[in-house]
Amino acid sequence: MPNYVDEAEAARQLSHAKRLLVLGSSAGGKSTLSAKIEAKLGLPHISYDRDIRWLPGWTVRPEPQQVEIVTEIAAREHWVMDGTTISTLPIRLPRTDLVIWMRPPRLRAIWQLAKRVWRGYGKVRPDMAEGCPEGFPDWEFLSYIWTFERKQSPRILRSLDTYGPDVPVYIIRSNAQTAQLMARLEQDRVKQGQS
Repeated sequence: MPNYVDEAEAARQLSHAKRLLVLGSSAGGKSTLSAKIEAKLGLPHISYDRDIRWLPGWTVRPEPQQVEIVTEIAAREHWVMDGTTISTLPIRLPRTDLVIWMRPPRLRAIWQLAKRVWRGYGKVRPDMAEGCPEGFPDWEFLSYIWTFERKQSPRILRSLDTYGPDVPVYIIRSNAQTAQLMARLEQDRVKQGQS
């Protein structure tokens, strides 16, 4: 059973975290939250898509190279890493101070994906590798989002139990909850004179 925490504890953990992992479905808000945390706390934002998985032209980097990069990054003292790739959780979870698990309803994730495509079609997002412009999603990608909770979440839970049983886990299901967490973090930092 994961070490679930409430919002107050998540904000407290977040204010002291050196290494933070943001998991969840595609279009669930991982990169947006990670960028906000980077801006607020100064933790370097590692985007799995930009820095590890993708090469220009939507070419997937070979898995042994991904593992090598993840191992090097995970050994660093400070980072906020977004990305759910389950095969590298055994490397990342033991080094993580806090997991934030983005678990929006699938219709919200699909809606956020549609907005992302509408706003950025043909452009490369800041959290994506160069040479990988935003395009229309294929059925495989849409299916991945639609079935994420049923197919991927049990695998995440097993990884948390195995590789990070003591790592605090905070679940976010809405944009409002994300805003509340960041507001609480700001309040805590003001109280501590860190803002």
